[in-house]
Amino acid sequence: MEFLSNKPLYLTDTILRDAHQSQAATRMRLEDMLPACEVLDSIGYWSLECWGGATFDACMRFLNEDPWERLRALRRALPHTKLQMLFRGQNILGYKHYADDVVDAFCRKSIENGIDIIRIFDALNDVRNLEQAIKSTKKYGGMVEAAMSYTISPIHDETYFVKLAKELEQLGADVICIKDMANLLLPMDAYSLVKRLKETVSVPIHLHTHNTTGTGDMVYLMAAYAGVDIVDTALSPLANGTSQPATESLVATLRGTPRDTGLDLGKMSQAAAHFRKVAQRLKDEGSLDPKVLNVDTNTLLYQVPGGMLSNLISQLKQAGKEDRYYDVLAEIPRVRQDYGYPPLVTPSSQIVGTQAVMNIITGQRYKTFTKESKAMLRGEYGKLPGEVSEAVRAQAGISPEEVITCRPADLLEPELPKYREEFRDIAKSDEDVLSLALFPQVAPKFLAWRDGPKDEPAKTPEAPKASPADPNGVRELYVEFRR
Repeated sequence: MEFLSNKPLYLTDTILRDAHQSQAATRMRLEDMLPACEVLDSIGYWSLECWGGATFDACMRFLNEDPWERLRALRRALPHTKLQMLFRGQNILGYKHYADDVVDAFCRKSIENGIDIIRIFDALNDVRNLEQAIKSTKKYGGMVEAAMSYTISPIHDETYFVKLAKELEQLGADVICIKDMANLLLPMDAYSLVKRLKETVSVPIHLHTHNTTGTGDMVYLMAAYAGVDIVDTALSPLANGTSQPATESLVATLRGTPRDTGLDLGKMSQAAAHFRKVAQRLKDEGSLDPKVLNVDTNTLLYQVPGGMLSNLISQLKQAGKEDRYYDVLAEIPRVRQDYGYPPLVTPSSQIVGTQAVMNIITGQRYKTFTKESKAMLRGEYGKLPGEVSEAVRAQAGISPEEVITCRPADLLEPELPKYREEFRDIAKSDEDVLSLALFPQVAPKFLAWRDGPKDEPAKTPEAPKASPADPNGVRELYVEFRR
């Protein structure tokens, strides 16, 4: 087989974001990152993914860190490397839709504080939910990497994604990402899809996958043959399993070929030596569960992304129901079908996953719905790709007339003035206002700690508690599980 491109393959390393989000519930601290930044900055990556996703919430909720200060510190420490973040379209980094003015302000502040590339996705691949973030990112000088949430269903075939890529290019994407969050894209399918995308669109193609099913390295090799421009990898101490394939392995594999990355394995070895110590600490603390390092081919059936798996294990432990792990995994595709086949990525993965957990723990399907679950069924997150079970909608108390058909954000009035007024006594900057707007339960406690005496850590939420009315703690489970 011949390579369809003779250009070097570019790499984005996820060691500072998705690697530890997928393996260790996003518990890596800034102090774990900074000692390695000088060598990371010298390697020559296309970018380092270091912000967004669940890191923003986890900084405040668990680590007593200001996420904006983390970004500024990384920008200072990585002056020669593009910094990349993950952005959930109209959800920003939260779990609901925000008004366009909040999306605009968040894009602006992200870029001002150091982000170069914003990877923008929508959990449902509803392009209407990407429009404002794409427009704002370009307005403030950032690079738009529009992402397609990859999944497999009766609706999601290769033609679907080629058509979607063309739409994203027309919307102004500078790069298009295939976001394969559950490692469902198999090697030969990756070759075929990348080849068709390269024939259809003129912008670079960036491929993101995990190694949950053990196929990630083969996926990247076949994509490299097909001409993919950039792929996501993670340095070896936090690679593989639910994380990305190892950076060093791919660099070595392509050495001497037309797709040779040109990157220095010696420098990577220096960085890896540091992160091995970090990974060991995360294991010792219990944040990194060995299960996330295993290959689980059942993921091809369940379609559960890596970050969701590590959180699922954590939350079932907290609920005392770890023995129901595989029961929940088997329930997830059934819920997904009832909900019209949404791709399983934040926030839809957490919504579908939590509903599956509740169905199993209560012993009765759809006995209880979270407000987020009802919102998805009502169309508040956008158009669900397939046909939704009207019986399930009816159980949730939603009539056909209540289902939203317009762009959901069109129903939202500007929110930023309201947030500025609401938080004027505790917000010391525009960045604080945005933190408070996205996480109104978490940010006030964190800011009070940040700006007050440091006698004790900020309080973090406890595990779900049982009560006579809710013996399994399931109503509170979503708040914890979605992290």
